[in-house]
Amino acid sequence: MFYIYILKSLKDNKLYTGFTSDLRKRLKEHQYGNVESTKNRRPLELIYYEAYKEKKGALLREKYLKTTRGKSQLKKQINLD
Repeated sequence: MFYIYILKSLKDNKLYTGFTSDLRKRLKEHQYGNVESTKNRRPLELIYYEAYKEKKGALLREKYLKTTRGKSQLKKQINLD
């Protein structure tokens, strides 16, 4: 399985969108500060994820969620507005 996930920084309330094939391992890497993009934004909370059988589908969804339109749709979907 392949996953796209959204983390929320409890420090600055900003969102981080990522992709992985091992969600539990990747979350630990974020929490331990081993990910450059989020190490100074800890603590982090997993607020959303989606699972895909195909890598291509997950990567396309991640790319979309990083667009302005994708972020807007996601915020409505998970009630962040």
